[in-house]
Amino acid sequence: MEIACILNGAPRRFRVDPMAPLSDTLREGLGLTGTKEGCNAGDCGACTVLIDGAQACACLVPSAQAAGAEIATVEARDGAVGALLARLRAAFLAHGAAQCGICSPGMLMAATDLLLRDPAPDRAAVQDALGGVLCRCTGYVKILDAVQAASRGLLPAGEMPPAGAAVGAPIARLDGAAKLDGTERFGADEAPEGALWLRIMRSPHAHARFTLGDLEAARQRLGLAAILSAADVPGSNAFGIMPHLKDQPVLAEAHVRFRGEAVLALVGSRAALAALRDADLPVAWEPLPALQGTAAARAPDAPQLHPHAPGNLLIEGRLNRGTEAPPAAVTAETHFRTGFVEHAYIEPEAGYAVPAPDGAGMEVFACTQAPYMDREETARVLGVAEELVRIRPSACGGGFGGKLDASIQPLLAVAARRLGRPVRITYSRAESMASTTKRHPAAITARMAADAEGHFTSYAFEADFNTGAYASWGTTVANRVPVHAGGPYRIPHLRNRARAIYTNDTPAGAFRGFGVPQAALATESLVDDLAAKLGLDRWEIRRRNAIGRGDTTHSGQVLHASAGLPACLDALKPDWEAMLAEVAAHNADAPRLRLGAGIACMWYGCGNTSMSNPSRMKLVLGRDGRLTLFNGAVDIGQGSTTVLAQICADALGLPLDQFRFVLGDTALTHDAGKTSASRQTFVSGRAAMETGLALRRRILALANAGEDAALALEGTRLSVGAARVIDLATLDADLEAEGRYDPPTTALDENGQGTPYATYGFAAQIALVAVDRALGTVKVRRIVAAQDVGRAVNPTLVLGQIHGGIAQGLGLALMEEFLPGRTENLHDYLIPTAGDVPEIVVRLVEDPEPEGPYGAKGVGEPALVPTAPAILSAIRHATGVTLHEVPVLPHRLWEALR
Repeated sequence: MEIACILNGAPRRFRVDPMAPLSDTLREGLGLTGTKEGCNAGDCGACTVLIDGAQACACLVPSAQAAGAEIATVEARDGAVGALLARLRAAFLAHGAAQCGICSPGMLMAATDLLLRDPAPDRAAVQDALGGVLCRCTGYVKILDAVQAASRGLLPAGEMPPAGAAVGAPIARLDGAAKLDGTERFGADEAPEGALWLRIMRSPHAHARFTLGDLEAARQRLGLAAILSAADVPGSNAFGIMPHLKDQPVLAEAHVRFRGEAVLALVGSRAALAALRDADLPVAWEPLPALQGTAAARAPDAPQLHPHAPGNLLIEGRLNRGTEAPPAAVTAETHFRTGFVEHAYIEPEAGYAVPAPDGAGMEVFACTQAPYMDREETARVLGVAEELVRIRPSACGGGFGGKLDASIQPLLAVAARRLGRPVRITYSRAESMASTTKRHPAAITARMAADAEGHFTSYAFEADFNTGAYASWGTTVANRVPVHAGGPYRIPHLRNRARAIYTNDTPAGAFRGFGVPQAALATESLVDDLAAKLGLDRWEIRRRNAIGRGDTTHSGQVLHASAGLPACLDALKPDWEAMLAEVAAHNADAPRLRLGAGIACMWYGCGNTSMSNPSRMKLVLGRDGRLTLFNGAVDIGQGSTTVLAQICADALGLPLDQFRFVLGDTALTHDAGKTSASRQTFVSGRAAMETGLALRRRILALANAGEDAALALEGTRLSVGAARVIDLATLDADLEAEGRYDPPTTALDENGQGTPYATYGFAAQIALVAVDRALGTVKVRRIVAAQDVGRAVNPTLVLGQIHGGIAQGLGLALMEEFLPGRTENLHDYLIPTAGDVPEIVVRLVEDPEPEGPYGAKGVGEPALVPTAPAILSAIRHATGVTLHEVPVLPHRLWEALR
């Protein structure tokens, strides 16, 4: 049907499928991709638009209902809506309210709706208005601040720092404007003209054998361009993270190991793919008994899921130090269970592939955290040299580790190769949740001892981590956890074991912390146990044992610098004492609604565990006077594009506003390593610093100038010091320099001894919670976090990372639980909303890291680790109940209270 409406202030007429979602018409029909799609079920709010002045989820509105309506999207520029959006964009940019940016258009439209109705809303009104839009990155604090600032008409000046003053400046995100005006391109936002669509047929069984019938006949009957099976993979039908362990097929070969595993790749028109059902395909299933959970997989009679894993054991990591059981005054033991946790990034996996005209090369445009790893995986699957594959990362709408594994890239490449034309895909939310990796479930037992003065004497830790059907990052988790399990404390005697176990569950992979958050839950609970047995304050026992400069870690590494946990605890002491007093005053006359205060500490090694971890950058000063940083680090919302540029600018000595960027593209940039393990600011930041210094040295040598000479660039005229001017246009070639950095680490021996990381992040958090003893509900009221960041290169972005980590830690503690085969949307899987995140106070501690760029180190993962243990500590303080499982859902707490 043809409809007429007012769209972004202008009359429009266009043809629509009357029942198609309005979001689809806006995006695919009209090219207004600023409206994002994250769920197509009204759960995430990313597609929020204004219809007749009120916010609505465009994915829930049939396109026919747009007839005669006035519709505004984030692209609106005129009228009252356009003016409000401009003010909001400026405020969001100044406050760092957009991180990955996938939710930002929806947030802006919801905020516009609010300010049209209420020009001066209070905090609660803002939370309520934005409650229907989910954000997985920011923790909402900066968003709420930005909306209130916009309501007051506060527009930032947005001045850039002068040369040499970029590091430490809270500048706006350099890539922020595109996230806020609808022009940022995520994986689903572009595709070549005439691209075919790809849909994956997945296993409905957790474990089964299958046979395929006549696929060609089915293809013709269903009107598809192709139905591809494992036989159509031109190279190796296997991929995986570890070089020696490629155990996951692109398309299953007669045997599936988890519900959601890819079996067939269907290629055709969008309409044809939407019309067919899995039952239309000639697949005959023979279900097999499924091993669900590590106990089932480790049973003596359990079938072996992979030939290289006897007993379904993928790997065991260990750390031994001192003796096994020295004398102690007090001992505490615990057991703890955690479940699968979904990444819940708002952008599902999406992208496209284009075969080269020569038939050998392949370009893949997709959301990813690791473009060079994707290149290796895709080339292997295609059976071609890596140089023939180009990965061009789209904007990444959240990752948190979940977009480190290849997902759509091999599938797209195989389909594009077989069809010889572009192919695109966008996972549905259900498909994303069923098929992609999760946080590893853990079954933990641990024991900790202390002497009479409260000094820890020994620690023992045993854990089975459910790595699911395929290895993914299971080896990384099993090797990292034993190093960290004892917590950031001086403990002379340790026995730590962590096993990664294959099961028929959804594969588990990387998720912000690589197993350390699970271990910290058990360890911090034991610290509270020991404090109670010794009659010590929980802050005091941690401060007494906190590892610091000059101490030796559990792996035998001496911390010569940047060990700021004692300073973090000292920074929290006044807050802790005030919180305890607040709890005591309230609980004196509150039998039902009880307050509790909790505390937890953490440490986290930045970068890969005992592995080479390099990053390489290039900086070019062209003869046209243009300065370009070729940066292969993927920014998934944490701000690396901005932070690395700040570092490089100060190293070179030119202003930040003179920099341009080429980002992520494997054909144009060097490998900066994956965006994970809190490594980009530390590792790639140091590479960016070395790159800036290298180009500076080259310029000074060309000008025969002293090392302190100031640089200035105007057009093609480069001034060096007070006297020398170089006309770049007269040079024979551009001025180029490269920098590389690989942190100094060593391999761990059979007892886990060595130098696994060049530096560690440290933090302590305290939490205030309110517990309704009658209902078993928990409300977190306040989190105070003290974080050792080495040096805050950009304080605004650092605070945003800490807020976001705390929000994810809150979800881990209280609400997030993925059940394989059952959880498939963001309605059943709950993540924190704007109304769930408490007041957050951050105390930054800057204990410089000599290896880091200008003293900086990572912060992304450390911010999450202590939150859940602090909340559980607070629940225990409020109720006297010690919990042994997360999330602490109301029915679990209610049962524990009784």
